[in-house]
Amino acid sequence: MATQPTNHPNSVYDFNVKDTKGDDVDLVTYKGKVLVIVNVASKCGMTNSNYVELNQLYEKYKDKGLEILAFPCNQFGEEEPGSNDQIKEFVCTRFKSEFPIFDKIEVNGDNSAPLYKFLKSGKWGIFGDDIQWNFAKFLVDKDGQVVDRYYPTTSPLSLERDIRKLLGLSE
Repeated sequence: MATQPTNHPNSVYDFNVKDTKGDDVDLVTYKGKVLVIVNVASKCGMTNSNYVELNQLYEKYKDKGLEILAFPCNQFGEEEPGSNDQIKEFVCTRFKSEFPIFDKIEVNGDNSAPLYKFLKSGKWGIFGDDIQWNFAKFLVDKDGQVVDRYYPTTSPLSLERDIRKLLGLSE
């Protein structure tokens, strides 16, 4: 689970999270990159389309400064019931995803991961700050600031224009 910084966080770079092996990952590792942070699930009706399109974005822009950070979550319809190892194997085998998959977390409620509390603090959905379902997406600029939030039904490819802009690429 992600850890809360001791002071008030100013960016996503103020957080440490766990990878699928339980090792700490300091998000400052991603400083200077454009991030798409997404809560994922393996058994959701939106799994196939989201992973396919996230992979397309990653392949196209990973060498230009894009990172996709995927956080499995089992809070919506229990659609991510597996262990971290099972989740990673599913994503890497079925979808050949190369972007990082992190420790399973909660994104809503009292046990919400601190990173997600931060992400939700400035970009509200129709249900206040709660995440509505699997595959909610946050776009984060190179300075670690949330610049937009997208609903679970938003196609990852529809983020491409915003991603290109943050990467400094021409239209």
